[in-house]
Formats: sequence, C-alpha cells, structure tokens
Amino acid sequence: MADLFISDLHLDAARPDITARFDQFAATLPEKVERLFVLGDLFEAWIGDDAAGELEREVARRFSALAERGIALFYLHGNRDFLLGRDFAARCRLRLLPDPCVVDIGGEPTLLSHGDALCTDDAAYQAFRRMVRDPEWQAGFLSQPVAARQAYAERARAASREHQSTAADAIMDVNPDAVRRLLELYGVRRMIHGHTHRPAIHHAAGDAAPERIVLGDWYTQGSSLSVDAQGLRLQAF
Repeated sequence: MADLFISDLHLDAARPDITARFDQFAATLPEKVERLFVLGDLFEAWIGDDAAGELEREVARRFSALAERGIALFYLHGNRDFLLGRDFAARCRLRLLPDPCVVDIGGEPTLLSHGDALCTDDAAYQAFRRMVRDPEWQAGFLSQPVAARQAYAERARAASREHQSTAADAIMDVNPDAVRRLLELYGVRRMIHGHTHRPAIHHAAGDAAPERIVLGDWYTQGSSLSVDAQGLRLQAF
C-alpha cells in the first residue's frame, strides 16, 4: 500500500490545463494508493464555500469518486485556500487536518504542513498571515457579499505578485531554524510540506534519512510524493 502527497495545484477556472492535469492524475491513481494527502493551495483562491462554482463542484465529484474507491482523503489549508470550510470538505469527502500535524507515514512519525508559517524571514507576509487567520477577521470577511470578497481576493493576489517580484529570493523560502524548532517541538525527524514551489528532498547533516521533503507546484508541471514499502519517490509528471 502507498501514501500519496500533493500540494500547490492552484486550480483556477482561468487555467483549464491544470484542471485537466488533476483530472488525469485522479483518474489514473494506482490501486495501491491507500491515502491521499493534499497539503494546501488546492485552489488559487477560496473566498468561501458559498462561492463555489462549476470548477469546484467538478473537483468535489472527482474526490468523491476517489473516496468511493476506498482511498482515504486528507486536506490541510494553504495560504490561498485557508477559508475552505467543512461544508465543501464534506462534499469532497476530505478529512480536514490541522497545520501542522503528525501522521505515521511508512512507520515514521512525520510532520505535515503547508509550509508558509516556516517562511519567517518574510515579515510582511507573516503579519498578513496572522491577520487573515484570525477567526474574527474570517467571520467578518465571510459575512460580506461574494462580489466584495472576490474583489478583495483579486487585490490580495495582485499585492502578492508585487511582493514576490520585489522581495529577496531567500526570504521566500523556509527558515532553517524555524524548521529545526518545529521538528524538535513535535519530537519527529521528518517533515513534508509545500508552499515554496521548490521540490526537493533535504537531509540533515550526517543523516542519510530525509529530514524535509518539499512538494512541487502544478503551475507548469505536476508533482507528487509517494511513500510505500520501497521508500520515498518525489516525482514530476
């Protein structure tokens, strides 16, 4: 049996090529896949379950079909779709996970996270993250009309693109000390995350076992991590 991990699909009605890639991926999952973990940013933006359209409904149907096959589906929030709620998760038959959390993966307690909280050198982003993750802010945002929420999301995405174009490349990656502290806090040796769009398998100094596996994005390729009795395989397709 195998566990499969994906993140940062950024599904968007404006990018049907990514949706087609996801459809093909879901339709061709091997029989050995027992659990599928989605580590955030499934969608390019999420402004509330009540704003779901045809793309979102099709994604829910695809996930439900995987659940019918007996695949257990898990999801934790990303920085783009942190407002995805229990109603839509139930339609997808996704089990919501806290970020971070520890799950037994192939016999190894493994910390799962989206990864954006580890980018601690980006002070501007972390301040924004604290604001939008506040329950009172979220309740106020979700009480607004859909059109107002959509306009805010478009402004936020434009600001994010501007910030990424001007910020130093190093601050957009995770902070090594933040990674080490989190591993120590949870008492584990391995972490899997996405967010940075820099797929890689990182090893601690002098340790052959992987310390941190980073999933890739789906903007220009698909990316997944498979864990089974044969080991770890991070691949693009």
